[in-house]
Amino acid sequence: MSITVNGLDELKKLSGSDLGASEWIEVTQERIDTFADATGDHQWIHVDPERAAEGPFGAPIAHGYLTLSLFIPLFTELLDVQGVTTKVNYGLNKVRFPSPVKVGSRIRLVAKLTSVEDVPGGVQIAVDGTVEIDGGQKPAAVLQSLSRFYA
Repeated sequence: MSITVNGLDELKKLSGSDLGASEWIEVTQERIDTFADATGDHQWIHVDPERAAEGPFGAPIAHGYLTLSLFIPLFTELLDVQGVTTKVNYGLNKVRFPSPVKVGSRIRLVAKLTSVEDVPGGVQIAVDGTVEIDGGQKPAAVLQSLSRFYA
């Protein structure tokens, strides 16, 4: 369920709030291959299903940075900020990949808006996110993302 806010003042009121969980999405071999083509990272553990089946994970796995890149579409399911002119990814304070995402796995984002701070012309938010693997014991990614919203 998405939370919609209109403007920076409403966004500030959400500081410290749990944003909930996104829908599950499947990480397909096609998505992994497309990411490999876009980044030039064609390591066999990602793009060679036959060899990867014999490798340490028993199947091809998503690139860690593919998992990280899915943060944005998953996050936009959770929070919609209206009434601003610009939305910018500002960076990350930390990222860890505790568990690989095997091809065919489903992942989702669980997030908390940990802070909203004023910056010139807008606000900066920090979001603690956990990318869960359906049925997994460990998350695929744990991160803190920074974004800026300008009025």
